Amino acid sequence: MGDWSFLALLGLIERELLLFAGFFFLLGAIDELLVDGIWGWMRLTRKVPRLTLRREDVRSRRLSGNAAVFIPAWHEEKVIEHTIAHALQAWTHQDYVIYVGVYRNDMATMEAAMRAAGADRRVRLVVHDCNGPSTKADCLNRLYRAMEVDEDRTGVSFRMVLLHDAEDMVDPAELGLMDSALDRAQFVQIPVVPLPQENSRWVGSHYCEEFAEAHGKNMVVRDLLGTCLPAAGVGCALDRRMLQAMERMDGGNGPFSVESLTEDYELGMRVQAVGGRSRFLRVRGEDGSLVATRAYFPARLDEAVRQKARWVRGIGLQGWDRLGWEAGLAENWMRLRDRRGPFAALVLACGYAFFLLASLFFLLGELGVDRPWQADPLLSVLVTANLASFAWRAIMRFAFTAREHGAKEGIMAVLRIPVTNVIAIMAGRRALMAYLRTLRGGSPQWEKTRHDSHPAATARSDRSRPGMARAVL
Repeated sequence: MGDWSFLALLGLIERELLLFAGFFFLLGAIDELLVDGIWGWMRLTRKVPRLTLRREDVRSRRLSGNAAVFIPAWHEEKVIEHTIAHALQAWTHQDYVIYVGVYRNDMATMEAAMRAAGADRRVRLVVHDCNGPSTKADCLNRLYRAMEVDEDRTGVSFRMVLLHDAEDMVDPAELGLMDSALDRAQFVQIPVVPLPQENSRWVGSHYCEEFAEAHGKNMVVRDLLGTCLPAAGVGCALDRRMLQAMERMDGGNGPFSVESLTEDYELGMRVQAVGGRSRFLRVRGEDGSLVATRAYFPARLDEAVRQKARWVRGIGLQGWDRLGWEAGLAENWMRLRDRRGPFAALVLACGYAFFLLASLFFLLGELGVDRPWQADPLLSVLVTANLASFAWRAIMRFAFTAREHGAKEGIMAVLRIPVTNVIAIMAGRRALMAYLRTLRGGSPQWEKTRHDSHPAATARSDRSRPGMARAVL
């Protein structure tokens, strides 16, 4: 009798988990299907035309004003040298300055940046007058102050400010494209393309499918709907006057929010608040390659969880407190999608708990033990609808990933779905615990991600080996 009562309890838990996870999975599937439908309608009606350019024309285009590139760095000695060297080689213009922010207690990064810059006047090393790490936004504000000093000294103002991370591989056409786009907008964002990693096929490469769909569909839909476009923090540019307006909005403390863990996300959202226009630029070169920022993302499980926990905490939890909601239906829909990370992690955890219990009862069924409950017709419809939605999501994930990385990576994207879900669950838990701790007080710190390799360095290494050359934009 005791054994039966225990099995009955497990059966009750299994059924409740199925109802809870199944309902919210289906709700999420409907949400995604609406975005898919808008994107599909845009493609069919050519609301989003295929934009192409001749890379060499854009690369050699004279900028209409000076550009400042902000690269904050903390313990980035393994990649910053390659990032600067690649940017100087890719961008042939002379009217830009790369501001690299380092800390006075990080000599390794400082020395690496100095080696890459050499005597090139297009690179300015800015040493923060405090020990690191503070926050990324604080480092960006220090770079902003250095730019202001240069403007006062030379009497020439910058026209635009670009943001990049220390591990980025910039696109040669990026500067010219953004310069042209800022004639009609105050903020522009190009896609981010994480690169597949042979030594991390399951963790480091899982970012490929996430960004392929986010920057191949979701951001395109947001651009059409006219909602706020969150900045990715890399591959984005702002009109110089827009940053001034943001600084005034923050009381003159700098345009970047030092209290935010995701200052880049907030940056894009605040553009609309000060009356600016945002654009998402998805443009291909004549060879079909996407004009985008490319980089390696975290290859280790703990690093991926750490990075995604910061995103979930900054956008899903802190963003709710700091940014609130807007009056428009479309805008609130997109903000709700941005902030679903913590709840999505809970639903995923319940879904996997149900899967474990269902597997247990399947094994018991093989031994002749019946499940303590039977599915009613409504529950069967719920399960069927979820299975169909999972299949559709797998198809979409394959399609968007294969478009950017090839069919092999598209297949891997489908196989990596369980890994992606487990990382999301772990990141959601970490984010919630960290957020609860901050409610007791304390200032945010720069939870940077470690970067051990750079695409440009890998490409140079491969070109040195016969048969291993890779195309690098």
